[in-house]
Amino acid sequence: MPQTRFAKAGDVHIAYQVVGSGPIDVVFVPGILSHVDLWWEDPRSARFFERIASYARLILFDKRGLGASDRSSEWAPLEERIDDLRAVLDATASRRPVLLGVSEGGPMSLLFAATHPERCRALCIVGGFARLVRGEDYEHGLPPDAFDEVFASYVERWGQPALIDVLAPSIANDEQERARWARFERIAANPSAIRAAGRNLREIDLRAVLPQVGVPTLIVHAGGDIAIPRGLGSYLAEHIRGAKYVEYEARDHAFWLHPEPIGDAVQEFLTGAAAASDGSRVLSTVAFVDVARSTEMAAQVGDAAWVGLLGRYRAIAHEELARFRGRPLDEAGDGVLAAFDGPARAVRYAQTVRDRSRELGIELRAGVHTGECERVGDKLAGIALHIGARLAQLAEPGEIVLSGTVRDLVSGSGLSFRDRGSQALRGVPGEWRLFALDA
Repeated sequence: MPQTRFAKAGDVHIAYQVVGSGPIDVVFVPGILSHVDLWWEDPRSARFFERIASYARLILFDKRGLGASDRSSEWAPLEERIDDLRAVLDATASRRPVLLGVSEGGPMSLLFAATHPERCRALCIVGGFARLVRGEDYEHGLPPDAFDEVFASYVERWGQPALIDVLAPSIANDEQERARWARFERIAANPSAIRAAGRNLREIDLRAVLPQVGVPTLIVHAGGDIAIPRGLGSYLAEHIRGAKYVEYEARDHAFWLHPEPIGDAVQEFLTGAAAASDGSRVLSTVAFVDVARSTEMAAQVGDAAWVGLLGRYRAIAHEELARFRGRPLDEAGDGVLAAFDGPARAVRYAQTVRDRSRELGIELRAGVHTGECERVGDKLAGIALHIGARLAQLAEPGEIVLSGTVRDLVSGSGLSFRDRGSQALRGVPGEWRLFALDA
């Protein structure tokens, strides 16, 4: 069994292992069942990982709340789990790995690749999805009420086992397999974490992110998967440019029960993969904060006092950029435009700058949007920046308006919103579903 080490993501310890020494790095991003040590006790998963380690340096890790990593009764949002992945990459000096995301690890891998293409060589998604529940213009997955009922039953039966009948029907009638699976559930996670995972999974919606994935991508899916139906996998392939789709015959969602067809597809893809993205296209979250009714305020306090207030407001804006890992893009008039590598950080940045500026007697408005940008030197360009500014213009004094994409990406972050309906944005095609952050 490989040695288990720990990386630090803030105050959280993330368990990881490194196996093999091939010319490329492959990072395995697990679903809601994971334990870096237990993988090696099952000969099927061990064989799968050993095969990858024969031609690559394989990096395994447990996300926070799972396996050997620090536990919690909550389920961290995608943004924080991406921090876990980044911490493991830093600890292992992995610069541009292939991400092998299975099941719930698929959305995390997709978001990381779109947001950090310079740190991702390619994507392999096994049994993955962009959204699990049905919604507008999305016929795949379970109805929301049925999804809630199913996950509630998982929590009640956790460790008995709860998931084998759905994830592994081919072995569900074998008592020895059921006992092995029950032990895996009990050691891999606790019921409270699974309850929180269900709430998070219900809200995940990365459909808007898929067109921004610019690295070579392989989608592998079991044709008869009853947990994550094949339509969810084919949807990924249809909406990611140039993605290759491979389907194999099986009803099981558990990847380790079919190591050969998955291993064949992954190895063929990686050993003959096309050149990686140059990283010029990147998914980014932009926040535009602006002083509301600035002309009226300037007239009330006078020019000299107004210049002083603006200076103090801008100092706050730049101070909070460092805290929330943002970088300034532009300043125009009394507005500040900045980019962030996580949508929740961008929203909290706007919220904090707004609240601190109120102490100066200044009321701000803000717009936040996540979309594709073009890297131009050390700057960003593209329509996403204009959308952020247009959202701020629609905001009332003190209001933070977000696009529906941001709302979908921050599920599980503790932020709450109210629906602002669909509106046209000046100079931007189509209508946009908007939300406002609850104060």
